[in-house]
Amino acid sequence: MSKTSAPAAPGSTLIGRHVNRRELFLGFLKVGLIGFGGTAPAAHHVIVEDRTWLSEREYASLLGIGQILPGANTVNIAVMIGDRFQGVSGACVSVIGLLAMPLVILVILASLYQHFATAPGVGAAITGTAAAAAGLVVGTALKMAWRLRPTRLAIVFGLITIAVIGGYRLPLVEAVAIIAPLSIGAAMWEHRARERMR
Repeated sequence: MSKTSAPAAPGSTLIGRHVNRRELFLGFLKVGLIGFGGTAPAAHHVIVEDRTWLSEREYASLLGIGQILPGANTVNIAVMIGDRFQGVSGACVSVIGLLAMPLVILVILASLYQHFATAPGVGAAITGTAAAAAGLVVGTALKMAWRLRPTRLAIVFGLITIAVIGGYRLPLVEAVAIIAPLSIGAAMWEHRARERMR
């Protein structure tokens, strides 16, 4: 059902869409299965591109909320999407689907790692996997930015955030506490300025 839906335009909304519990479970099960090195790129692919549960803009909004809240971003997104479509039971089903296979795979890999940690090439393989995961995160961020077509103000605050967290090593909570109110205020000011020009 969801796979045959037409992709959403970047600014469109799919809030009237109905997704049942089975779809939520299987969708987040897929996120957990293909999310090697981090589930954020996999979550974006499944939720926006594959299942078209949310538009690009809706997903970006939930991702922003998920990053501000405590806990893992993708788990927060699973809770919010599950709750949106099926209430508390949908949130539970989504989280169970997301975590089920990674937990099984993690237990197996942890057991294998105990036996082969000192084997030649294992360290290099882990380093290579980490680099690939970082590339996936950066690639997904660039793809989202391209589709959302951010304003100049959004680009400025995005670059400030990168500089503050990446360059000055400011902790995430402090960066959000400082930058979020400034960006919200600037966005409101920009919106009012546009309204006056009309």
